[in-house]
Amino acid sequence: MFSLAGKNAFVTGGTSGIGKAVAEALIAHGANVIVADITDGSDVAAEFGAGFVHVDVSSEDSIASALQQAVDQLKSKLDIIVLNAGVGDVGPTFEETDQALIDKVTKINHWGVLYGLKHAPQNMNDHGSIISSSSMAAFINLPGAGVYSAGKRAVVSMTEMAALELGSRGIRVNAVCPGYTATALGSGAEGQKLCEAFTALGRVATVDDMAGVYVFLASDASSYMTGQALKVDGGWHCGPTSKLLEMVTGSSEAPG
Repeated sequence: MFSLAGKNAFVTGGTSGIGKAVAEALIAHGANVIVADITDGSDVAAEFGAGFVHVDVSSEDSIASALQQAVDQLKSKLDIIVLNAGVGDVGPTFEETDQALIDKVTKINHWGVLYGLKHAPQNMNDHGSIISSSSMAAFINLPGAGVYSAGKRAVVSMTEMAALELGSRGIRVNAVCPGYTATALGSGAEGQKLCEAFTALGRVATVDDMAGVYVFLASDASSYMTGQALKVDGGWHCGPTSKLLEMVTGSSEAPG
């Protein structure tokens, strides 16, 4: 059920972080994988058995070209497309955010997925799977992450719309919404402290915690799942933990 033998996959942002872990996991389950990134990752890709193409996801032409190059390299259309590339720039409030940051984050995190969804179908076989990387920031707001959160919430909306539009071809479209994850974009000391207090599991995620969810969504194990945004957050969305209650109220029990 989880076998991806003979499947062809394309992963943006696939040479580091969650994208690299996903690409490696897809290969481990039998898929042929092309990774795409804005920096030259050909050596990294070769190390774990993937092909490589260059992509700048903020450019529609670049995404269209990268997908076509992947099809050409694999000599077949794609079965799995993972739209994972993104940036994690946060910090300023709306009032303090300059136009350069708005342009950068929106073009990569929002438009990058939009362009992927626009050009993926023509490069895919029927009954394939598209998986986008959103974030828990789509559901949980933190001051200073407004532009980032808006882009990630847009990914959820576009996932639902694309699921409707591509369902007649049997193409499933889903999103993964990671919490803080130990990557270059993810979790520093502040994220570690936040996860210890806010998540039911009390820890930051690893990239391996995420990779299996993408394999599930790519495989026949999720064959009747589409238009979903899966929260992979260690239970952050469940509510205040006992540790957080104790920090705030001095007691690990709900206030009476």
